[in-house]
Amino acid sequence: MAREESAAERARVQAAVWQLLWAAQGITDPQGFRTTPSAGALYALEIYVVTAAGVFHYLPEGDQLERQSADDVRSALHRAALEQESILTARAVFVIAAVYGRLAKKCGEARSPRYAHLEAGHAAQSMLLQAVTLGLGSVAMGAFHDQQVQRALSLPAEQLPVYLIAAGVPR
Repeated sequence: MAREESAAERARVQAAVWQLLWAAQGITDPQGFRTTPSAGALYALEIYVVTAAGVFHYLPEGDQLERQSADDVRSALHRAALEQESILTARAVFVIAAVYGRLAKKCGEARSPRYAHLEAGHAAQSMLLQAVTLGLGSVAMGAFHDQQVQRALSLPAEQLPVYLIAAGVPR
């Protein structure tokens, strides 16, 4: 029989998710600067959270989550991520997607992926360090099928997944 989660446990999980999102892309300044560096302050990343309750998109402006889907897509994400177990066992999986086009006008078409990947690395590192601070376990993953992740989350064509981070209470 599954154990019922208390309201206090749900509140702790929700607070941890917000803190991890803020660590990755939270706004720190009235001019819109964020917690992690970005080439030209163009912010080429979009962050999604996948849980049993669905898929959510983080909106740094206003520090909000926007529900993209109420479907539990963890099985599809698990298959897309080469069946890595942490996708299924984590309380939340964060998907970092890059929008290269945001950088292209200022940085050039050829350099845009490089800068977006550097930004994704900064955001992932901030999330992983914040997870440690919160006493959470986390796993960063780069092994996955891009298009399958994109389909599982119904991401727009210009948003390409570059990083998955599974987070939860360690066993």
